[in-house]
Amino acid sequence: MNFVVSSTDLLNHLQAIAKVISNKNTLPILDNFLFELKGNLLTITASDLETTLVTSMEVDNAEGEGVIAVDARRLLKLKDSSEQPLTFNINTETLSVDILSESGKFSKVEQRGEDYPKPQEIDDAQKNEINLNSESLLSAINKTIFATADDDLRPVMNGVLFSFTPDYLTVVASDAHKMVRYRRTDVKADNEASFILPQKPAQMLKNLLPNDESEVKVSFDSQNAIFEFANFTQVCRLVEGKYPNYEAVIPKDNPFKMTIDRLDIYNKLKMVSGYANPASNLVKLSVSPSELKVSAQDLDFSMSAFERLKCEYEGEEMEIGFKALFLLEIISNLSSTDVVVELSDPTRAALFLPLEKENESEDLLMLLMPMMVNQ
Repeated sequence: MNFVVSSTDLLNHLQAIAKVISNKNTLPILDNFLFELKGNLLTITASDLETTLVTSMEVDNAEGEGVIAVDARRLLKLKDSSEQPLTFNINTETLSVDILSESGKFSKVEQRGEDYPKPQEIDDAQKNEINLNSESLLSAINKTIFATADDDLRPVMNGVLFSFTPDYLTVVASDAHKMVRYRRTDVKADNEASFILPQKPAQMLKNLLPNDESEVKVSFDSQNAIFEFANFTQVCRLVEGKYPNYEAVIPKDNPFKMTIDRLDIYNKLKMVSGYANPASNLVKLSVSPSELKVSAQDLDFSMSAFERLKCEYEGEEMEIGFKALFLLEIISNLSSTDVVVELSDPTRAALFLPLEKENESEDLLMLLMPMMVNQ
């Protein structure tokens, strides 16, 4: 089989799916891209067994049909060449691949495409299908993925929970210290259904999804999910297990409310946290009706720092401690100008909410567990 393709277009498609390829593949053939030519359509597949990414593109002067596995590492070196047409001459019987450029020729014997693992399939008896726009899915992943855990003992915490109902979509991520619950009332399903998407395929989707109103088709059963959009298809194995009851950890009554400029507290936190004890990374927030004091200290090295910020606060004066890294992550992933922090006492979780919504269909809540503050 033979075809001609733009080097830039080919490289763009290859780079889009290449990150799924693992550096430690258990099957050597997974170090390759799978090329399949039918008519003028070239379909390219990359996989690590758990996640498979498929993209397609139009090519010119196509002759013949077939499949072949092509060395990914060498093919990605196309990035070092300028834009030019590339001619692929492929013999599917001898597995020889000749790539002709304007100034040279690259030849290699590749591997049989028939040996490339097939992606997982959805069980029709358990199949659920949801259509939603790309912007909704991208926003849900962007707002939650940072809160996933890396815990071998609790694999369900390493993924993002997607829960569909006839009223809304809820997306949740948590590492037991921080939690994000993101809800979209403009995404509805006929029936209640849910799945836990692992972090790696979630990150892949974050990198590939267009931020527009184009449609994404999501199909899933109890073990696998398929995402179809634009010129891409992602097939992935889901995390098995039951996600913890996240609603149970959300405080129902946090009567004290602080409103503060998001960028102001983020910048002050970043400066002060550099003086915190590296082991605990503790920063202390001292809240009064019109002022927030952010402080940190490291007694081992005799250093400390504090900053004062203006805020609006309704409630009793309070001192509460947080891990600086987690607090910075929470604040950086809230996009509103001002942030509302709901508190009750120094031992209970604080809620972080955007004062203004980017989208009226969004409902975003972030939770952070406190740390003990030494008196």
